[in-house]
Amino acid sequence: MKWRGRERSTNIQDRRGSSRGGISMGGATGGISVGGLIVLLILGAVFGINPLALLDGSTTTTQAPSRGTPLPQAGEDEQADFVAVVVRDTEEMWDQIFTASGLDYVYPTVVLYTQMDQSRCGLADARMGPFYCPLDQSVYIDLAFYDELRDQFGAPGDFAQAYVIAHEIGHHVQNLTGVLPEFNQRRQSMSTEEANAYSVRVELQADCYAGVWANYVGEANLLDNGDIAEAINAAEQIGDDAIITRSGGVPIPKTFTHGTSEQRQTWFSRGYQRGDPGDCDTFSGSI
Repeated sequence: MKWRGRERSTNIQDRRGSSRGGISMGGATGGISVGGLIVLLILGAVFGINPLALLDGSTTTTQAPSRGTPLPQAGEDEQADFVAVVVRDTEEMWDQIFTASGLDYVYPTVVLYTQMDQSRCGLADARMGPFYCPLDQSVYIDLAFYDELRDQFGAPGDFAQAYVIAHEIGHHVQNLTGVLPEFNQRRQSMSTEEANAYSVRVELQADCYAGVWANYVGEANLLDNGDIAEAINAAEQIGDDAIITRSGGVPIPKTFTHGTSEQRQTWFSRGYQRGDPGDCDTFSGSI
C-alpha cells in the first residue's frame, strides 16, 4: 500500500509504554470468574468487538483511561505512521459516504497501547487482539499484534494490517448506524447459539466494510500489487474454522462468532468489488 509520506489522522492516542491495570467486574450477576474472563478473551482474540462490552454494562474500571501522548513526528515511528495514515483514509471515505446521506460522520479514536490499558468497556488486554469499544467509540490495538498476525496466523503484509484497522472502523460505523446497539438489545432475549449467529453477521458486515475501504484506496491508486491478496489471505487465516483447526480443535459452526474463512473472504471481496456499503447487508438472507 502506498502510505508513506501521506496525511495522518489526528485522532490517535498513543498510550504505549504506560500499561494500566486495575479493573473490577461486578453488577447484577455478582461478577465474572477468572475462567469466564479467559473464555471471553478467546472469543475476542481476533478482529472483533471487545467481548467485555457485551456484559450488559456490568464492567467498571477503577482507573480513568489515560489520554495518551501525541504521536511521534512523522517519519520517527513507522508503525504509528502506518496506522495513522490508514485511519485518515477511513475518515475521508466514511465522511464522504455519511455526508452523501445527509449525516455527520463522528470520527473514532484509535488507541495504541502496550499489553494492557483501560477502555470504557473494561480492560484492554493485548490477548484480545484489536477491538472496538462502542462505549467510548474507540479502537484499541497493541501493535505487537501485527507480529502475531504474520508469525502465528500466517498473514503477512501491510495490507493485511490495514484490513485489521478497516474492519475495526467498520464496527464504529455499525455503532453509529445502530447495528451494534440493536445487537446488544436483541441479544438479551437470545440463546447463546442465536447470539453467536447474529455476531457472525455483525462481523461479516465489518469485513464487507473493510472491502469497501479497499475499493476506495484502490480507486485512489494507492494499492500495490498483491495488496488485495494479502487481505484475502488474512480473511482466510482468521476464519473461526481455521483458528479452531489450527489450535487442534474441531470446528463446531454453532459456536462461531466471526464467520468461516470462506464467509470472511466472500464478504471482504464483495465490498471490494462493489465499493458500496449498501451492498453489505449481511442481515437479510443467507450468508
